[in-house]
Amino acid sequence: MTDKLLIGVIHLPRLPSTQHKGGLEVEDLIENSIRESKLLEELGFGSIIVENFGDAPYLKRVGDPLTLAAITTITREVVRSVNVDVGLNVLRNSGLEAYSVAVVTGAKFIRVNSLSEVLITDSGIIEPEASRLRSARFNYPGIKVYADVACKHGGSLSYLTYKEQRLTNEAGNLLRELVLDIVERGGADAVIVTGPRTGVEPTVDHLAVVKEVAPVPVIVGSGVTPDNMDKLLKHADGVIVGSYIRVEGKAGNPIDVERARLFVRKFRELK
Repeated sequence: MTDKLLIGVIHLPRLPSTQHKGGLEVEDLIENSIRESKLLEELGFGSIIVENFGDAPYLKRVGDPLTLAAITTITREVVRSVNVDVGLNVLRNSGLEAYSVAVVTGAKFIRVNSLSEVLITDSGIIEPEASRLRSARFNYPGIKVYADVACKHGGSLSYLTYKEQRLTNEAGNLLRELVLDIVERGGADAVIVTGPRTGVEPTVDHLAVVKEVAPVPVIVGSGVTPDNMDKLLKHADGVIVGSYIRVEGKAGNPIDVERARLFVRKFRELK
């Protein structure tokens, strides 16, 4: 296996907003993010993705000007501090906002949880982001869009609709339809496959179907550990890891250097 992507996640704590001050001052948020980003780079991660993990319960889209200003400032400082590609994910599905931040900060990619699907989630019904991104991608090209298929913490209404319309009667073929829509109609540069929840791996069968049909790189977006990495990377072009490399393997905790080092070592062995 060669040219696999290894992406580490920076889990931001709750960000300030006009309605909630947040837990840390912006300067502390910046300092912590830079420290973690430099650590991930030193350990051997090839890319870093900044995520507003601490903002749960998540809004469908982030519109608060103070929150957007904070994540823009943090991302810009992280980009300036490391020599690897930096991306961002603005939860729950703020693709246009994330793309706009990337344009002004120098970030290289964004993650979009619902690019071409309709999802039923704890944030409500999430509508596709591809059409909102259309003009920005045309006017400011070059930023890659990594898109989830049947994203975790939600159910795909698009999948259920395909099934109800009987476009096909096999689960694998239904998944193929979703992947092709995400790439061919949504314009995804990579497809992300997750398990049902944060820290839970996808099934190999599910991952293999996506890899078989996707004409772009396939990335495992949850649940990868040194123990299951081998079987998952056989059907993927890279991994995004946030939970395992943190203390007690829990998302949002500080980075555990030994766990992160073990993860990178296993990844390199497989490459």
